[in-house]
Amino acid sequence: MQASIHTWSDDDGSGSALLDDGRLVTWAPEVFDASSLRHLRVGQRVSVDLDGTTVTRLWIVGIGEGETIR
Repeated sequence: MQASIHTWSDDDGSGSALLDDGRLVTWAPEVFDASSLRHLRVGQRVSVDLDGTTVTRLWIVGIGEGETIR
């Protein structure tokens, strides 16, 4: 599923994103730490896995271990 970054804390890696249907989802710092990403910016498109409204995995296609650039 894809989403757009809504908020992001450079201090601890927590943040929120808006899904394409307008729902707001959030993630804990541990999810960002596991993402292999270094920085996010508001409006950036990301892929997410969810458990309800909580992001369990956050990534950008083509960035990180096991990701193929398409």
